[in-house]
Amino acid sequence: MNLWNLMRPLLFKMDAEQAHRWTLEKIDDYPDLINNFLRITSYLPTPDQAVEVAGLRFASPIGLAAGLDKDGEGIPVWESVGFGFVEVGTVTAHPQQGNPQPRLFRLADEEGIINRMGFNNLGSEALMHRIIALRELNMWPSIPVGANVGKSKITPLEDAGNDYRTSISRLQGLVDYFTVNVSSPNTPGLRDLQSAENLKKLLDVALPAAENTPVFVKFAPDMNANDLQEAIDAVIEMGVSGIIGTNTTNSRPFGTDRYGETGGLSGDPLWSLAREQIQYILQVVDGRVPVIGVGGVNSPERAQTLLNMGCAAVQLYSALIYKGPWLISEMNRQIKR
Repeated sequence: MNLWNLMRPLLFKMDAEQAHRWTLEKIDDYPDLINNFLRITSYLPTPDQAVEVAGLRFASPIGLAAGLDKDGEGIPVWESVGFGFVEVGTVTAHPQQGNPQPRLFRLADEEGIINRMGFNNLGSEALMHRIIALRELNMWPSIPVGANVGKSKITPLEDAGNDYRTSISRLQGLVDYFTVNVSSPNTPGLRDLQSAENLKKLLDVALPAAENTPVFVKFAPDMNANDLQEAIDAVIEMGVSGIIGTNTTNSRPFGTDRYGETGGLSGDPLWSLAREQIQYILQVVDGRVPVIGVGGVNSPERAQTLLNMGCAAVQLYSALIYKGPWLISEMNRQIKR
């Protein structure tokens, strides 16, 4: 913890995206050194903390949420942080630069983040080649790695299914599960794909490309109850393996609108809204498929709350920015199945 107390002020002097890029570049440059250090300093999950989710064995119910490692640069080290599973992306069929900078903002007082990144990534073909190289170099982790897949900005909504299918086809057999991301607020029109009708059309085209690989669908915390219920029933009927709730929010709770920035809000201010939406998702799902909870999880107590509610696992991202990677060790020490 003392090390993070030293590192955080230095990172927070940088622009938020600059600090993000610097960290991932160092991980990519020195994976062996960082792995060795983390294995000494981290508390890894014990065998009794493993959980089965959609036929996959997660080393623990604590996972890294999509968004932090879009291009899979940190894949070799996340297991040494203590995560039980990892989700990379969001990745798109076409490489894209994303939205203009600045587009990532810390809300330091609230321990929140606003982003309007816009799915900046090197594309699913580049991720495919990175994964193949990591496997050939024996740098692939033993924990499950999922790929969060989104729609390319240049692809019309009516052709979204083919866009998702392209990315899934490239990565099929290389990752352990897929997440269909139709809930980011930062790609124009993307959330229109959350409707039951549009999801059926999308999954009808994209789902077969996954073959036997589990597929989850990630929903927004801002959907109204009726639309969400219809969408969940539709995707389960289509044969998805699970639900992830929730993505970032367009709302600005607790006065966070004073920052005046557009984009998705994550971190501590999202917790109340996400928890309420996750509770509703669990009610609608009613045990038919597993639910992974995400949104404002920044302590062992909050992670345990979602697990006690009925989530099969939880994910986090923003909390790492404020509390450091050793937060995962705290969770591994305290979380009970």
